[in-house]
Amino acid sequence: MPRFSFSQVALDVPTLQASLEDRSCGGYAAFEGWVRDHNEGQRVTRLEYEAFEELAVREGERIIAEACARFGVTNARCVHRVGDLALGAIAVWVGVSAPHRDEAFRACRYIIDEVKHRVPIWKKEHYVGGDSGWVNCERCATAPLAAHAHHDHDHDHDHEHHHAHATPARSDYARQVALREVGADGQRRLRAARIGVVGAGGLGVPALQYLAGAGVGQLVVIDGDTLEPSNLHRQTWYALADCGRPKAELAAARIRALNPEVAVTAHRTKLDARNALELLRDCDVVLDCTDNFATKFALNDVAHALAKPVVFASVHQYEGQLQVVDPTRNGACLRCIWPQATRDGVVGNCAEAGVLGPVPGLLGTLQALETLKILLNLPGRLGDELLVVDALGIDVTRVRARRAADCAPGACVRRVTASDPAATPTAALECSFENLEPAVAAGYVVIDIRDADEVATRPLPHPAVRHVPMNELLSGRNLPNDARYLLVCARGVRSRGAAETLRDRGIAEVYSLRGGAQALV
Repeated sequence: MPRFSFSQVALDVPTLQASLEDRSCGGYAAFEGWVRDHNEGQRVTRLEYEAFEELAVREGERIIAEACARFGVTNARCVHRVGDLALGAIAVWVGVSAPHRDEAFRACRYIIDEVKHRVPIWKKEHYVGGDSGWVNCERCATAPLAAHAHHDHDHDHDHEHHHAHATPARSDYARQVALREVGADGQRRLRAARIGVVGAGGLGVPALQYLAGAGVGQLVVIDGDTLEPSNLHRQTWYALADCGRPKAELAAARIRALNPEVAVTAHRTKLDARNALELLRDCDVVLDCTDNFATKFALNDVAHALAKPVVFASVHQYEGQLQVVDPTRNGACLRCIWPQATRDGVVGNCAEAGVLGPVPGLLGTLQALETLKILLNLPGRLGDELLVVDALGIDVTRVRARRAADCAPGACVRRVTASDPAATPTAALECSFENLEPAVAAGYVVIDIRDADEVATRPLPHPAVRHVPMNELLSGRNLPNDARYLLVCARGVRSRGAAETLRDRGIAEVYSLRGGAQALV
């Protein structure tokens, strides 16, 4: 006898209960779900249940097996109705027998909760007046649809007049709402959210796609650039025919085509310190999808000024970085890692350094994921850490991002120093060595700026190497100006930015190892 099954006829509860009887069991618990006459202010007259039965039975059996293993119950069954149900009918029954009552109660609760969230079963409510609406799918997150000009048809053939009056297609969030951590309440939170996305390029395209697909109610897109052919290998939302058109407008059109329920506002402008607060004031979360440091630091200041989380991402060749700055959680901000603004074009600029198309796609997707975790209060949110993604090695490293001692709302903003337009060329900041012996012989003081966890995983093979984590190095530690320094990180990205910052502070001879530790033989 299957432990999970469907029935098209009324359930025989005494027979179901008898199937669980066992002389070794001292406890029995059951749950019955009944068809009620109302839902969300609507008067209900009857229900229809549909299920993807092959998949549903497999998942239902899995749930019962989990309950038996987790709570040590002896027997368990669940039967769910399909088809038409009248008011008062039993829609679902769960029964559990166990040696003790506590296990029976807990297992019964677990089974019905997991069935509700995991098993592909859809419910259609019929209301007084003839309207109807589906629940346990996207429609459970909104009020039932208003009356239509036509009624549902059960026949398979279509006619010309039927198409003319058909209800327009709607976004369906069924697979998302089915998640226990999301549900109808979570979908309503997404619908009420307003998200700002700065940059509609390699990072912004996947982020916007997934946020729009998830049903975020309002999206604000800010981008002052026009589409170029060189963008298309990573900004795959667009087409060659779109070249020359503003990215903000193109993104807005794509969002509306993907999900007309999302309200989108497009700003054809470059975000900077002068307009950032005005453009983003009403946003709940902001995504930094840019490739320049001036904008990143402006957004860091927005996070402090508005007490709103900002999800940062950057890419460089085959590597990406992800960080969340959330002043409400008293964590590290961007200036805690980079106390002085880094010049544009030195780190993370695709035009100069190059990038493989899927890398920003991966990081932009992670930005969308992190944003949804914030909006839905899901577990696993990034805290005081920098997520470094090595796309070639399919490796993720979490680098501790320590909050500066003087970092408080507004404090990091006051430590801003303007970028010097006379930037040192990238080539002058970098040195190439196959191993560290010739660097030490040439008089370089080699400093490993990686986090302690990174060093432990892959230490540099030379006894003269000093370990000073980047945060500590840039937090005010004084280096004598009478030596030549070679900074080493994992791939040469962080070390190049750190070298530039130290030069801004007057240390003349500080360099970055090109390619980082991975370049050493």
